[in-house]
Order: sequence, then C-alpha cells, then structure tokens
Amino acid sequence: MKKALVCGAGGFIGGHLVKFLKERGYWVRGVDLKYNEFHAVHEAADDFVVGDLRDPLVVASVVDDEMDEIYQLAADMGGAGFVFTGENDADIMHNSALINLNIAHEASKKSVGRVFYSSSACMYPEHNQLDPDNPNCVEDSAYPANPDSEYGWEKLFSERMFLSFMRNKGLEVRIARYHNIFGPYGTWTGGREKAPAAFCRKVAVAPEGGSVEIWGPGNQTRSFLYVDECVEATYRLMQSDFTGPVNIGSEEMISMNDFAQMVIGISGKDLSIYNIDGEEFEAKYGHRCPVGVNGRNSDNNLYREKIGWAVSEPLVDGMRKTYAWIEERASEAVNA
Repeated sequence: MKKALVCGAGGFIGGHLVKFLKERGYWVRGVDLKYNEFHAVHEAADDFVVGDLRDPLVVASVVDDEMDEIYQLAADMGGAGFVFTGENDADIMHNSALINLNIAHEASKKSVGRVFYSSSACMYPEHNQLDPDNPNCVEDSAYPANPDSEYGWEKLFSERMFLSFMRNKGLEVRIARYHNIFGPYGTWTGGREKAPAAFCRKVAVAPEGGSVEIWGPGNQTRSFLYVDECVEATYRLMQSDFTGPVNIGSEEMISMNDFAQMVIGISGKDLSIYNIDGEEFEAKYGHRCPVGVNGRNSDNNLYREKIGWAVSEPLVDGMRKTYAWIEERASEAVNA
C-alpha cells in the first residue's frame, strides 16, 4: 500500500485529493492549520494532523521516511480581493515560502519517493497577458519573469527552489501550474474566495430583477478547471516520469461578463450585470480594483504530449454543480 502526505488537506483542492487517493487504495495522512470546514476530510484520511507547516518541527513530525508521495498544496492564498490589493503581500510571501522550504528540506533528508508542488499560472509574466483575447501562457514563456503579484513571484521562487533540491539533493519533484481551479466544498465567502465561487454567491443572494456586481470592465478573460479534473491531472503527473513545470488547466477561455451571464443562466434568475472599476471602486472599497492581468488561458499542449491525457469537462457542467452547492450554502446562511 502506497503512503501519501497531503499538505493543505484542510483546503479546497487538498480535501478533494485526500478522497481521491483513498479511493485508489492509498494510506493517506493530511495536515493543515485546520480541519476542512465543508466535508469530513479528517475522517476520510487515515491520519489527520492539525499543525502549522511553517514550523520545521511540525514538518519533521509528519514527513515519514517511508512516505511514497508528498502533495504540497499548502499556501497562504485567496482570490483577487486577497492577492491583488497589496495588503497581504508580506504574509503571502513569508508564509508560503517557509512552508515550501521546510517541506523540501525535510523530504530531501528522508527517503521520500517524490514531491508534487502546486505552482500557479500567476507566475507567468504580466507582459504576456495584456491582450485579453490572446494571452501567452505556454510553459517556456515564464522568462524573462514578470509576475503581476507577490503571490506569483513566490510561486516562481518555489518552483526554482524545488528544482534546485532535485538537482543538488536528489529529491524527485513534479511541478504543475494550476489555472483557476473551482468546484464545490471550497471557500465561497469571506474575501478569499475566487471568481467562480464569488459569482455563484452573488447570483444566489441577488433578488429577482436585481444586479450582480462584477469587478473591472468585464472583458478580462480567464479559464477555469473543475476540481475533479485538476486532481486527476495532478495524480497522472505524479505517476509519470515528467518533472514539469506543466500547466494544469482548461483551454476554454471566457470573459468575466460572459462568465457572470453563464452563472445567471444556470440560476434561472432575471438579473443584470453591473461593472464597477476605477474611482467608483476605490471610493466604495478603499483600494484599486484588483482585477489582475487582462487575459489568462491555459495551454495544455505540453501536458498532452508528456502525459497523454487531456481535461474534457465543459465549464458550464462544472459550474452547474458548483452553483447548486453554493446556492444551498447561501440559503442556509440566510435562514440560520
């Protein structure tokens, strides 16, 4: 029986990954600052440790010599309202870098089979993502480096750090650059939620005939990958001989206004879209509108070439499942 450690198991992707690995016969240990608040991941796992991975003693206690696989998903992160305001830059860089350094160091000391590191498309250069209709997120476009956030810079640093541990200390690593993963059982309110969850929440709570506030001009583009396909793609990369970095995302690019219209259509409500930006946004929220780059879309050619598999679920199918889950949570909150 293979043994796996999932770092960040109390989070969104980590929680789904624990259940995925258990279904495939793994012995799984999860670790996080907290239990998963949306489903009983700590009960699904064979062992669940509530601990701070910034502490090297905690990392030493959860990384066993006989661990076959470590999935490093733990990070200080959130959506645009958390990452792009600038107010959380120091914490994002400090906390995530410490976790990654601790895990790389401890895994290299022990006989760990291999380590997966979840990087992000946020590490791609801003200058390649100015055109919302034609962004360039091919893996070899990462340099010259110019991420648009400290979150992206930390991801790029940690990619290089894990690769240096592979070169110098023999640590087997696999690196993926995630592109906007979404689905049920994730943060949907409170400021750290990402666009799919935020849009679902806004539509779910909007009164019939009302409007949904969308940040920015609405023509900025993204692609979004349903969490089940993210976990499958992650696992396939981990079992392969390809180190990466490689994109894990969808190639179905959509503008934010069209995305909002999709969610409104799923809801069946009669709602309009209200775009807020510039001075109006600053007056309301006290900071610049955190929209990020103008365009971002996954390029999956390298993954298809090296792994021989491709994601396939249409965005609207994943959003139907996500909206249903968030609508239920929002209704429960209103009636509580």
